[in-house]
Amino acid sequence: MNIGETAYMIPTSAKEIQKLGWEYVDIIIFSGDAYIDHPSFGTAVIARVLQSHGYRVAVVPQPNWQDDLRDFIKLGKPRLFFGVTAGAMDSMVNHYTAARRLRSDDSYTPDGKAGRRPDYAVSVYSGILKKLFPDVPVVIGGIEASLRRFAHYDYWADKLFPSVLLSSGADILVYGMGERQIVEIAKAYAMGNSPFEIPQIAFLKRDFALVEDDNTVVLHSYEKALNDKKLFVKNFDVIETQANKLHPKRIVEPYREGYVVVNPPFPPSTTKQMDEIYALPFTKLPAPRYKDKVIPAFDMIKNSITIHRGCFGGCNFCTIAAHQGKFIQSRSMESIVSEVEKLVEMPFFKGVISDIGAPTANMYTMGGKEKSLCAKCSRKSCLFPKRCPNLDHSHSNVLELYKRISNVKGVKHSFVGSGIRYDLFLDENGFLDETSYPYFKEVVTKHTSGWFKVAPEHTEDCVLKLMAKPPFALFSRLRQEFDRLVSQEKLKYKIVPYFISSHPGCRLSDMVALSKNKDLKGISLEQVQDFTPTPMTASSAMFYSQMDTKGEKAVFVEKDIIAKKKQKSLFYAGNNGKRTYRRGKSQ
Repeated sequence: MNIGETAYMIPTSAKEIQKLGWEYVDIIIFSGDAYIDHPSFGTAVIARVLQSHGYRVAVVPQPNWQDDLRDFIKLGKPRLFFGVTAGAMDSMVNHYTAARRLRSDDSYTPDGKAGRRPDYAVSVYSGILKKLFPDVPVVIGGIEASLRRFAHYDYWADKLFPSVLLSSGADILVYGMGERQIVEIAKAYAMGNSPFEIPQIAFLKRDFALVEDDNTVVLHSYEKALNDKKLFVKNFDVIETQANKLHPKRIVEPYREGYVVVNPPFPPSTTKQMDEIYALPFTKLPAPRYKDKVIPAFDMIKNSITIHRGCFGGCNFCTIAAHQGKFIQSRSMESIVSEVEKLVEMPFFKGVISDIGAPTANMYTMGGKEKSLCAKCSRKSCLFPKRCPNLDHSHSNVLELYKRISNVKGVKHSFVGSGIRYDLFLDENGFLDETSYPYFKEVVTKHTSGWFKVAPEHTEDCVLKLMAKPPFALFSRLRQEFDRLVSQEKLKYKIVPYFISSHPGCRLSDMVALSKNKDLKGISLEQVQDFTPTPMTASSAMFYSQMDTKGEKAVFVEKDIIAKKKQKSLFYAGNNGKRTYRRGKSQ
């Protein structure tokens, strides 16, 4: 990437474009979030990557879709295409609780105000742009577009939706992490070439010449899946199996209107490619337009550092692997330390890194010992139902990383706020290798603020199996080790478990058993989340179909809102009525 003269802030208004002396803009991105020039936000990453390749990029954050649509025309037509994203979250998850109640705030909006983006933001923004500028291509991406690329269950409408390509009218959908695709799309449009052979994109073709070969998988049509839930589940199983391969096939989903074609992805990013992204000249600040306004999401991440992408945990309720991939893509220690050194110089930094984080914080640099075996594998999880014998789970690199970060002048404390998989260093027989206990001791005693947060998610094995989580006995073993450690170190620290109610397979009796579990005695069960089905997760497929992800066995699903509330209330049974905080919304 050429980043020689790209340090200017991405413009978000006509006035800022004028100050840059531009006569045209190559790409205009519409986003449901406020614009924050930080690598934790996808819009900023895409804008900076395009900028580093010489393209002129502007962003229109949170356009008003309810007035005369002036926000959609104020920057005019881009030379190449419009980009559209709902933001860092699916707009429906952002707007509504598990009880389908409207949220009163929005962390990605100045001053946390709600109502600054529409429901189904990708389709709304894209539809407006296609009406106003029918001759300009629209490229959609981000979490909402990515996880709605196929037919999917929508919890808020309680029905099966087609691919977002149909509802949005977009020309191209970028799925997953989009840096490489977006550059290739820009090159194709700039040269007048067809972009439809680019990896890791999806598109709707009405005149598509369907060829069934060894490199293509054809799903049951949307119309058939709409009338037969078992066919939807069979489709999902194929999609998930391909998504977890190192070399997946192209997937074609037939519709009455044509075919949704999903090209296979790029290979996982290399360390060099990851480092190049984080070396881009992010200011790490909100756009100047926000002045002194508070953006809660920025306050939450401004002192954090991302160390890798991807997760091989394979939890059925999680979207991380479906979006970022199963294979871990790590930054170099030099890249991470360099970012820490720059963070120390930021005026808002007070010496505390809030999170040395990632989708799963302790998967840094982990992967298969024999890469050739990984190339043949289609397992969804490297940890469930049993840990893969080919998995290198050594914590030596992450321990060295923590040491190097702690040695940076100006860093007083560095915390790990992201989730940790304790089955990567512990099993029923004890710690797994010579790096396991040192990691456990290091993270508990030096990188928590007194609350060691982990996610067993439930106590009952019948529910845990449907979540693809390890048996609760492993948490019990972890607690024993935790209690022993804090006693030895004379620390008044507490272990804080996360739990989920109303997951498929979970009955009221299971919640009663959880509330009475003897291994939770003395623990305040405040980290609570009622299950919310989100697009493109196995748990959502189970919730919709009321069968397992192979379509073979029936699964109990609690769909009644009042009954779901009753399940959640049992988290507090025997807790002396004490509540201090609850687990926040998650994607």
